Amino acid sequence: MNAKALAPRRRFFGRLAGTFAIGMAGLTSARPEANAAGTESLDWPGKLEGRHRQLVDAYAVNDGFPLAYALTFLQTNSAPGSATAVVVLRHAAFPIALNSEMWAKYKIGEGFKIVDPETKAPAAKNPFLHPKPGALVVDDMAIDRLLDRGTIFGACHLALVFMSKRLAANAGLSADEAAKEWAANLVPGVSLIPSGTWGVNRAQEAGCTYCSGG
Repeated sequence: MNAKALAPRRRFFGRLAGTFAIGMAGLTSARPEANAAGTESLDWPGKLEGRHRQLVDAYAVNDGFPLAYALTFLQTNSAPGSATAVVVLRHAAFPIALNSEMWAKYKIGEGFKIVDPETKAPAAKNPFLHPKPGALVVDDMAIDRLLDRGTIFGACHLALVFMSKRLAANAGLSADEAAKEWAANLVPGVSLIPSGTWGVNRAQEAGCTYCSGG
């Protein structure tokens, strides 16, 4: 990829990093409901089934390919019960964890430059949740389909706080109100975990090998 093509992505991650740095200053006062899953008491990802276990570390949306990697792992370990996939949605990949109502209300696609592969425009809904047939590279990489197959998803609480704060004004809400609303509107089946890096650690402690989601 040439330097010109990389420039917008660098600017985006630069802005996100700045938001992260500001948010870290107020970490100790983060909302208690989001921290309710105590770091040492939260049983996540729990006991994993199957001989083969892989973590996909999703730190960027990357056109949904973190989801495709989880699907590929399951499809190539096809014996019933032989494999479990775990996906951590952290940093810029966090919006995949939100339902379409939040994407529309907070203008997530526009705010974070995420294009819907179906419309080729800034996503006004979660493009990886209940997509139309053929919209994604592979239909079964949709987050709802992966959840139905037993894939375990964890979403970073810190990313929720920082990203909802950045887009709170789009919904006319305060940062605290936005964080509460995002936490209440995760895709059903996705767990809110203390941080993405915490989740990456816990999944590997539970026996997962590591796959970078990009």
